[in-house]
Amino acid sequence: MKEQNEEKNLEVSGVIAKTEQFVEKNKKTITIVAGAIVVVALAIWAYVGLYARPHQQRAAEDMYAAEQWFGEGNFELALNGNDQYLGFADIIDQYGCTKSGNLAKYYAGICQLNMGKYNEAIDLLKSYKGKDTFTGAEALMLIGDCHAEQDNAKEAYNYYQKAANKAKNFIIAPTALWKAGMMQLKLGDKDAAVKCFQQIKDNYPESSEYGEADKYISYAENM
Repeated sequence: MKEQNEEKNLEVSGVIAKTEQFVEKNKKTITIVAGAIVVVALAIWAYVGLYARPHQQRAAEDMYAAEQWFGEGNFELALNGNDQYLGFADIIDQYGCTKSGNLAKYYAGICQLNMGKYNEAIDLLKSYKGKDTFTGAEALMLIGDCHAEQDNAKEAYNYYQKAANKAKNFIIAPTALWKAGMMQLKLGDKDAAVKCFQQIKDNYPESSEYGEADKYISYAENM
């Protein structure tokens, strides 16, 4: 046992010696790397503390009026603002890299949709980075609405399916599946339509669409 301990001590001593030799040999490089890490850390701290966080706070404050107009259904004013307050389009231009700037794309897309500017709405909603399953899924469904308004049933169906797959909740998913089924009825694919309505029956009995699903399944099967 004593011999084993001595061997281990010799191994540890050897490792320490090699480490000391490496540090001594590469002292200059290690100092440069350590200094670079400190500089990067300070730069990140300065960016977050002195720019990003205050920038985000100003964006949230500037967006308040646009959100109020949006809630009132005044979509043109919410989008473009007036001489006193910024609209969502201005928020995107000035604060595009912030969370509020990203959210403004979502709001602006809805404004454009309600104003009948479907291609502009599609571009904005596609650029919105919605990480949560609610607004992210709703943005996909709204893109589907834009395509549906332009009689592009196939593309609308694709986005409604994407929305249903992303959401998987009783608020967005059954509505998206319902719209997907309606697009398939429009395209004349009764089997695909039945599949959409059946998913509502199987998975979302608590939804408002559930009560009408049987009727539309029957309609599709008898097309």
